[in-house]
Amino acid sequence: MTTAAVPEWAEELSSELHDAMGIRITHLSADRVVGTMPVEGNRQPMGLLHGGASAVLVEGLASMGAVAHARTSGRAAVGVDLNITHIRSAQSGVVTGVATPVHLGSRIAVYEVEITDEQGRRTALGRITCQLV
Repeated sequence: MTTAAVPEWAEELSSELHDAMGIRITHLSADRVVGTMPVEGNRQPMGLLHGGASAVLVEGLASMGAVAHARTSGRAAVGVDLNITHIRSAQSGVVTGVATPVHLGSRIAVYEVEITDEQGRRTALGRITCQLV
């Protein structure tokens, strides 16, 4: 997971679920988290990207951003609320998620995550609240 845009400590955030789903993080900071996920292997029976897969991407990216924020005060972050709206289906290729903070507080962090397909079309929009512990 470590690249120039992903700090070394991010290895601590490695997840079996993310690995199984092919999620790759390309940028990680409290202000912006970017990751990709292949559609193949994450489809529902109709051949479309599974909504649950999109939700995993949303929660994963936002939680990593919240952890980056929480680390500055020696804390951790856990998701406490997740909402996702599916806007357009994806049938193939790779989707990209970009998480940006709506609120970075001392007790909670709220992120909005936009998922787009390879043509840059929005496929889903999510919001997650993380509690800092």
